[in-house]
Amino acid sequence: MRTMTTATVWKNVAIAMQSAIAADKTITGITKANPAVITSAAHGYSNGDYVFLSITGMHQLNDRVVRVAGVTTDTFQVEGVDSTAFDTFSAGTAAKITFGTSITSATSISNSGGNFDMIDTTTVHAAQKSEIPGLPNGQSYTFDNIWDPADAGQIAMKTASDSQAKRAFKFTFGTGGKIMAFAGYVGFSGAPGGSAQQLVTTQAVITSQG
Repeated sequence: MRTMTTATVWKNVAIAMQSAIAADKTITGITKANPAVITSAAHGYSNGDYVFLSITGMHQLNDRVVRVAGVTTDTFQVEGVDSTAFDTFSAGTAAKITFGTSITSATSISNSGGNFDMIDTTTVHAAQKSEIPGLPNGQSYTFDNIWDPADAGQIAMKTASDSQAKRAFKFTFGTGGKIMAFAGYVGFSGAPGGSAQQLVTTQAVITSQG
């Protein structure tokens, strides 16, 4: 019997934005395992916490927002991340994120980017071109919001945009549903737009990092 794909729709989606970030905790090691295990003495994290990673060496985890699992006093797992084939860790920090700002005015959302630059590996002996994927460009999420200069979420996005400050975001698809978390920069002017006799909207763009 064929297994049916579980569909996800843009309904009952909660969008949360970083309202605070704690002081950095020093990381002394990351395993190459499934899942990756991070060593950070007396980190104080709990299962389900979200942390922002700043990593050298194991660059695949740099600038990532990850969820904490399998906590012990000095270690925690990076939930859902298989680091078996990653590069070797050399140094890094983790910082706990508080998602205290809700974006509740979005009416539509679209994404773009994430395309890979292709590296030409064709040799003089080949009869056809060959390529391997290189670095991806940043992914951007663009969404229209019901224009409201007094809305707390829009005020927070404007503040982050004006200061060019990186913020973490979390999208939760329904209660207990799939979660997407990432860090990026917000572009938000708060200027109103729209068409005659239609809803007044204002546009925000988040460009993800890591």
